[in-house]
Amino acid sequence: MLDPARSYDLIGDVHGCALTLEHLLDRLGYHKQGGVWRHPSRMAVFVGDIIDRGPRIREALHIVHDMVEAGQALCIMGNHEFNALGWSTPAPPGSGKQFVREHTPRHARLLHETLTQFEDHPGDWHDFQRWFYELPLFVDAGRFRVVHACWDAGLIEPLRALFPNGCIDEHFLQASAVPDSFACTVFDRLLRGTDMRLPDGLTMTSGDGLVRSFFRTKFWEDDPKTYGDIVFQPDALPDPVAQKPLTSSEKNNLLRYGVDEPLLFVGHYWRSGKPAPIRPNLACLDYSAVLYGKLVAYRLDQETRLDPHKFVWVDVERPEVLQ
Repeated sequence: MLDPARSYDLIGDVHGCALTLEHLLDRLGYHKQGGVWRHPSRMAVFVGDIIDRGPRIREALHIVHDMVEAGQALCIMGNHEFNALGWSTPAPPGSGKQFVREHTPRHARLLHETLTQFEDHPGDWHDFQRWFYELPLFVDAGRFRVVHACWDAGLIEPLRALFPNGCIDEHFLQASAVPDSFACTVFDRLLRGTDMRLPDGLTMTSGDGLVRSFFRTKFWEDDPKTYGDIVFQPDALPDPVAQKPLTSSEKNNLLRYGVDEPLLFVGHYWRSGKPAPIRPNLACLDYSAVLYGKLVAYRLDQETRLDPHKFVWVDVERPEVLQ
């Protein structure tokens, strides 16, 4: 799907920040020609989550969609695109659900901005949802890989056997309504990452106001000792939980993306601070753009180890979110 000899600009979660996306593309040397942002020699690769939360979701989708259609970009699926498809897709008989993504207040809240901004453009929204099926769940270009949240070879290889280009169909989406099914596990792991249940029945209220009984975990730590060694989310664990030792079975169940594997780019995790590699072959490009953070890109050429100086970003100004 991608020419490994070409140069690429990997771009993090946009979440409806269309003005900031245009500023970033301009900074990266893209120019709008014939209504499409283009670069004379490079190509953009979006890590998913173009929709939800932000002020200009429809505009952001048009920018990315038009670049993809013109061969100027590739976009993979994020968990928010999957959520949107699941919201509007009937669940299969016997699943005990009406829709793949049940219409709970929590799910409605996450999709609220997108549905509101498309209220007067139902045809547009219908077309974009069909286009979401053309967004692969992963990209493997040999020397580098892209997935929204987590690369799990044990799931990607059988998925690739079913869908060689990584693009799933409605039947597979519907199959994900069944808990613990292969489809459910694929979407959860690749688009949401790895997690672990908080001990002793504890729950946490995250920065976005959602109550959670799980916390997101690293999928690359070589020799963690405590819960605090593996947490990977904006919200810190309470000190007693962070200091709790991992059991041997918990350690053995952790996924590990090896340091000698190809470069991997993910989004999803709401990072903060100055963009930098997590390790020499792993970068998260989600720096909380829609929370007045940064919209981040990595300028990939032929390097096989990440260069900290090749991150480019635009700080999201409050007018993007307020207007």
